[in-house]
Amino acid sequence: MINEKMYGLGDEPSAIRELFAYGLARKAEIGAENVFDFSIGNPSVPAPALVGDTMRELLETDPVPLHAYSPAAGLPEAREAVAASIAERYGVRATAAHVYLTAGAAAALAASIAAVTEPGDEVVVIAPYFPEYRTWIEAAGCTIVEVPAAVPAFQPDIEALAAAIGPRTSAVIINTPNNPVGAVYTRESLEALGAMLRAKEAELGRPLYLISDEPYREIAYGAEVPWVPSIYDRTIVCYSYSKALSLPGERIGWVYVSDSAEDGDAVTVAVAGAGRALGYVCAPVLLQRVAARCVNEPSDVAAYAENRALLTEGLSALGYEYVEPDGAFYLWVRALEEDAQAFSDRAKEFELLIVPSDSFGVGGWVRLSYCIARDTIERAMPAFAALKASYAG
Repeated sequence: MINEKMYGLGDEPSAIRELFAYGLARKAEIGAENVFDFSIGNPSVPAPALVGDTMRELLETDPVPLHAYSPAAGLPEAREAVAASIAERYGVRATAAHVYLTAGAAAALAASIAAVTEPGDEVVVIAPYFPEYRTWIEAAGCTIVEVPAAVPAFQPDIEALAAAIGPRTSAVIINTPNNPVGAVYTRESLEALGAMLRAKEAELGRPLYLISDEPYREIAYGAEVPWVPSIYDRTIVCYSYSKALSLPGERIGWVYVSDSAEDGDAVTVAVAGAGRALGYVCAPVLLQRVAARCVNEPSDVAAYAENRALLTEGLSALGYEYVEPDGAFYLWVRALEEDAQAFSDRAKEFELLIVPSDSFGVGGWVRLSYCIARDTIERAMPAFAALKASYAG
């Protein structure tokens, strides 16, 4: 007897992963240079030299302690390094006791959601949103509540969020810089969100947690990325080095529960308990050690900024409509028909791999990942022109 819910999750297609797999197969058939793959957020910028240097140095040390288990919450030195970095960068009090090392942002989010909810609760998300939020929310026995972002800037719609928060709400998830839109939530938006949540807490007589998903924090193009715990005390930050250090496959990140939260100690213990229940104890130890040394290593955003300019200028010249991204490395483009999946399917005829917006909880758009080779963007422009021309008749 198998668990039908788990079978369904395993059998359920992921538009992003399916398109990525299709692209791999197609590249094998006709050559990688003939496929224009904008499907997945694999950083195209190499990891900083310090990452490789640190790995090589560590691998020359005694392998027995090097690869031994760490405490469930992570190596003390790694937690201390993260806390010290937070304190220095954002001018706040941050303690290692409130840091929990995880296998990437996915584990951080799953554990954080489980830590602050009970089965039957509701978790509010802002659409469009990363599709796996639904999986982690429902795995915790909770219901996802989708609230559309305020267009055209795709900032949080405070009035709509307030209307969606009720007696069963336990948390709101935000993602800034945002996947898939590339929006960066402004300080004004976040302050309004924080004020609304405080008012709702008083009205409902229950805590409301703000889970801030931040794997793209370091990738912004001149926009301020505010430190959310400084705006709303009951914040849980979920972070990953996948994008900041170009280490997506190494699965290393952390949860930080704000030291300003009234119940922060209890929440941190609950995060640890959720990590235990979900099997997310002892994040990859070699990468914990690497992260501890590279915690303040700057990200190379220049290549993404160049790709952003190249792609937006090219699509503007062709007449495509899109949202100007202030962060991350995705472009949110209006589909040329209402059915985003049909538009994505037609794009395949021109060897363009673009993700339909249905995966992100809205219709009518596609997401283009531009963390790819500059040459791919340049060579893709005739294909985008041909795709647009195919709708002219």
